[in-house]
Amino acid sequence: MNFSGSAGAERAARIDVAALRHNVRTIADYVRPAKVMVAVKADGYGHGALTAARAAIDAGADWLGTAHVAEAKALRDAGVEAPILAWLHTRGTDFAEGIRHHIDLGVSGWELELIAEAAEQLHIPARVHLKIDTGLGRNGCTAEEWPALAAKAAEYSERGLISVEGIFTHLAVADEPDRRETDEQLAAYREAVEVAEAHGVVPDLRHVANTPAALSRPDAHFDMVRVGVGVYGQSPFADRTPEDLGLRPAMELRTTVANVKRVPAGQGISYGLTHRTDQPTSLALIPLGYADGIPRIAVDAPVWINGRICRSAGRVAMDQFVVDLGSEETDVRVGDDAVVFGGGSGIAAADWGTAAQTINYEIITRIGERVPREVVDTGDDAEAPGQDA
Repeated sequence: MNFSGSAGAERAARIDVAALRHNVRTIADYVRPAKVMVAVKADGYGHGALTAARAAIDAGADWLGTAHVAEAKALRDAGVEAPILAWLHTRGTDFAEGIRHHIDLGVSGWELELIAEAAEQLHIPARVHLKIDTGLGRNGCTAEEWPALAAKAAEYSERGLISVEGIFTHLAVADEPDRRETDEQLAAYREAVEVAEAHGVVPDLRHVANTPAALSRPDAHFDMVRVGVGVYGQSPFADRTPEDLGLRPAMELRTTVANVKRVPAGQGISYGLTHRTDQPTSLALIPLGYADGIPRIAVDAPVWINGRICRSAGRVAMDQFVVDLGSEETDVRVGDDAVVFGGGSGIAAADWGTAAQTINYEIITRIGERVPREVVDTGDDAEAPGQDA
């Protein structure tokens, strides 16, 4: 593993688009005949929205998903023509811009009137997906207000202002497959679809499943699944690794050692002196910190250096953190490769999630803009024999 001479970068998040393509194909094969929407919100879960979008489309994804209209518009401006759904809006959302750029719009309730007004002014029907809250408690229309929303959507559809393309919801505990709440949510969703159909709203796309449900609940696949973290090679389950699911992590976060020094027993390390060495040892300085997305709260977190895994010591600072090399003598030198997670290091984003009392989703999405994304294509994503293209 040689990084130090790579394009002169001091630190980088290396993104393997072959891994992204592999993961999309793996999930698509599992959920077929359901369509696949790949979530590229939050800058493609930290991997680069355009990079993720292009890889997903190359691998056969049917749709892309973003939280914000602005995220979807940026993809349109970059030449992405695939169907895109954006579902999280505020009063400041430019619905007219979304309509002009052929972006499908999620509707939880209050947005529908504003979307219809924008469509009327533009003389372009808006494509919408109605969202029912089946128990997550975030956005989405309540069951009590759903019949009125369906009736209003039918009215606007009759007037040619909107086209209801889909009905969707989001699951709360699909990453815990034994939880009964998922069954309850699916029952509530089916009932909501029936209510909408009774009002004359019959969409082509019913979509519910996120990554965990796509991989564990075939009864949640319906017409399309919306997958995010699995596309980036991360497991949504606490008890299963990406390898268990046939997925490949696409991000490798790495840099080089910025300093090495020997210290005596009792040496305090970093702010607050929360850690002191218990014997003479050597310390390595890693030039990544919480301004780069390394969690400040992380304790005893793993880093690969010179073929072995060492552990962080003391608090993570804004720009750097310290690794205890574990012995008085060391062969580690300034400039040696240091891998925080991914690649061939044997360290997963989930390991940093454990060290920081969080989840792998947060670890990969929080890597900051100061860390350049270095896109590579290993080409190692050949389809399995018998798979459709």
